[in-house]
Amino acid sequence: MSGGMHGGGVAIVGAAETEEIGVLPSTSMIELHAQAARRALKDAGLTLADVDGVATAGPSPIEVAHHLGIAPRWLDGTNVGGCSFLIHVRHAAAAIAAGAADVVLITHGESGRSRVGAPGYSMGASSPSGQFEMPYGAIMPYSTFTVPALRFLHDRGMGREDLAQVVVAQREWAAKNPRAMRRDTVTVEEVLDASMIAYPFTKDMCCVVTDGGGALVLTSRERAADLPAGSRAVYLLGSGESSETPAVSQMDDLGTSAAFRRAGAEAFATAGVGHGDIDHLMCYDAFAHLPLYMLEDLGFTGYGESGAFIAEGHTRPGGALPMNTNGGGLCYTHTGMYGMFAIQEAVRQLRGEADAQVPGAQLSFVQGVGIFFAAGASLVLAGREP
Repeated sequence: MSGGMHGGGVAIVGAAETEEIGVLPSTSMIELHAQAARRALKDAGLTLADVDGVATAGPSPIEVAHHLGIAPRWLDGTNVGGCSFLIHVRHAAAAIAAGAADVVLITHGESGRSRVGAPGYSMGASSPSGQFEMPYGAIMPYSTFTVPALRFLHDRGMGREDLAQVVVAQREWAAKNPRAMRRDTVTVEEVLDASMIAYPFTKDMCCVVTDGGGALVLTSRERAADLPAGSRAVYLLGSGESSETPAVSQMDDLGTSAAFRRAGAEAFATAGVGHGDIDHLMCYDAFAHLPLYMLEDLGFTGYGESGAFIAEGHTRPGGALPMNTNGGGLCYTHTGMYGMFAIQEAVRQLRGEADAQVPGAQLSFVQGVGIFFAAGASLVLAGREP
């Protein structure tokens, strides 16, 4: 695939979250999509009439397009869990490069806490997990995430303190973010002493549960230059996507994600950058073990070095690799599919508009996960035109 298909010539010209994030019992799922879409288009200086491509996960893109009054010529309803929106960015770049769309709107909205207009949770009995995991008590997320986390820690000689260090570091970022759900700084001891949810995870090691949404507007680099928001455009340099297995029990190795490794390697290769070039990192963190996996699987640290890397302060404010600077899914917001919010924070950082701004951030790496290690997606974003 050519570099242009991965990005390069494509810009994010609009990015916005819903007006409020948190507990929104009066706002339905579809209205969260619509509110985010309108705010992102306003940010881009475009209107609904300019949009000819729509992508989303959760509801059908047809539903979102109809609700907004858009008649698209390109649609993407890829839904592989929380990293779907990273994949939408990658697919939109390919569509724009191919001339299949000019302006793509990617929307997200979930009433994850209040469940207003939200579908029920279900796992089909005929699915791989329904057949071969659930009958034995392997229930999401209590077994599908706790068992891999324990294997990861055991193989590396690490412990629950390493999970707690992830929380401690991200609370330092969340304390600077007025929209974060959990803003109080904590100690390792306080995290370990919190209520046990499912061993090894205490409550603080599990994501918040919220309502909210976000949207992105993508167009060509040439069109971006002509927009009022062109000076704030963020450019897609590289991307990757992959999957491993829909059943966690069938992973090749519970202590590492093949999907993360493959997607991340392709993003680096197509962007033409190395680990040392990255100023800012967003790692999807539904639970506290995921950033540890991602640091190692993406190659930012060596095997077994992720816990010490965080404990030594490298991902905290002032550290060498600022990570999850909005507080992440553990502290900021987690509506169910968090990937959109990771992208939003990367865009804010590269625009210089974040609440907890990383000075001089020019390259951001965003890593997502979908459906408990089933899928992985990666983006490399730049704050300057490539």
